[in-house]
Amino acid sequence: MTTDNPDIRLNAYERRRLEALAGYEILDTPVESAFDELTELASIICEAPVAIINFIDHDRQWFKSQKGLGVRETSLDISICTHAILQPGLFIVPDMIKDQRFANNPLVTGEPHLRFYAGALLESREGYPLGTLCVLDHQPRDMTERQRFALEALASQVMTHMELMRSHRGQTELIRQLNATREELVRRSTTDSLTGLLNRRAFEQRFNQEVALMQRGAPNGALILIDLDHFKSVNDTLGHQVGDQTLLRFTELCKEVLRQVDVIGRWGGDEFMIMLPSTSVAEAQRAAERLHQRLAMTPLVDANWPLAYSTVSIGICSVTSSSDLDDCFHRTDKLLYQAKHQGRSCTVCEPE
Repeated sequence: MTTDNPDIRLNAYERRRLEALAGYEILDTPVESAFDELTELASIICEAPVAIINFIDHDRQWFKSQKGLGVRETSLDISICTHAILQPGLFIVPDMIKDQRFANNPLVTGEPHLRFYAGALLESREGYPLGTLCVLDHQPRDMTERQRFALEALASQVMTHMELMRSHRGQTELIRQLNATREELVRRSTTDSLTGLLNRRAFEQRFNQEVALMQRGAPNGALILIDLDHFKSVNDTLGHQVGDQTLLRFTELCKEVLRQVDVIGRWGGDEFMIMLPSTSVAEAQRAAERLHQRLAMTPLVDANWPLAYSTVSIGICSVTSSSDLDDCFHRTDKLLYQAKHQGRSCTVCEPE
């Protein structure tokens, strides 16, 4: 839909212009030498005591760089550049006292008594005027063709630098997003989707790392294999959603009972594998007993539901510098089934 109201069209254009300006993230940024050098060059080439890189915000004129004026912003009502951004190309006022638009401007009638103005547009890639690179003098004057060309060329350099800054920010953000995506992919490829614990592949890598440390002199460890007793009955009786809640609560309980250095993985279904570094079988057995005790007191689902209190069967074997995960799994698996045959809710350890 279009409108014939010029004020609405102007407001819409100004919103787009301000959006373009905001996209450069330049307003209220610190002084930077790259911009100050361009301002200094404009001052030298144009033989002007005052040179400014400014941007026209919605309620102020803000200076990214200035020489000879001593302020970082002014209100729009005294801004000369608000007129400049409405003109194509180079905007020059040889003597502002003789120009009715500026004759009563306090910057002209009072300090710093400016008389001459020349401003080159700073335009976005879409063609929106953002501000100017301008030079001013205390005397009425004009500029040579070479100076006019140089001022516009320097204004182009200001925008080139701003585009590079924006591109760099975009690349930095893209790299951040790529790193975040990579980390998420690594997390998904190494963790169990339900519990957030290590999956088999990641657990095997951690197991091998611990064995490598033992090969360099670290103490032996212990491996625990846990199976939730009668878990199939929980799923069949209460549903898989409650079964998932049971697994999640059991995961939390393991983290509460075990040490931070202990490595917990979901081996599959209702089986969990735990690697305890620098731990004897006897110490691992005591950790397993703490888990049994906590389970006896802690419902894994609503306490009013049947099967709320779960038990586990556990097998424990030692891990040495020559251990292999497949071999350790088979050993703990046999021990776990011995625990089940003994009536469940107990731990069977291999002799040390």
